[in-house]
Amino acid sequence: MRHPQDRRSATDVRRIRVIGSTVALALVASVAGAHAFLDQAEPRVGNTVRAAPREVTLQFTQDLEPAFSSATITDASGQRVDAGKPSISGNVMRLPLRPIGAGSYRVMWRVLSVDTHTTEGTFTFRVDMP
Repeated sequence: MRHPQDRRSATDVRRIRVIGSTVALALVASVAGAHAFLDQAEPRVGNTVRAAPREVTLQFTQDLEPAFSSATITDASGQRVDAGKPSISGNVMRLPLRPIGAGSYRVMWRVLSVDTHTTEGTFTFRVDMP
């Protein structure tokens, strides 16, 4: 026969496990939220535009360290079409483009957020001029 104190111990163990799991999930969520992820882009990710843009604008979820953040844009043959180093203000990166024509373009970015976490990614957009 179990002693009433034994039941309390098992219940306490379950509570500790639930609390521990909750704390662990909260820590993982806060660490994941600390990275600078791409929030918006113009041209939009995967979108087709009717006119060639003069620049690509990337907006991130965190402010960026300009000295350690970069991006490049290439055409379908892998040739760079960006016109140099991006300008960065807060969480927004702007990358000027050379004159481009119809086709598919790949944007590759690598950023360091002000809280020292690095993230990177790629996406494409398409220009389909009439």
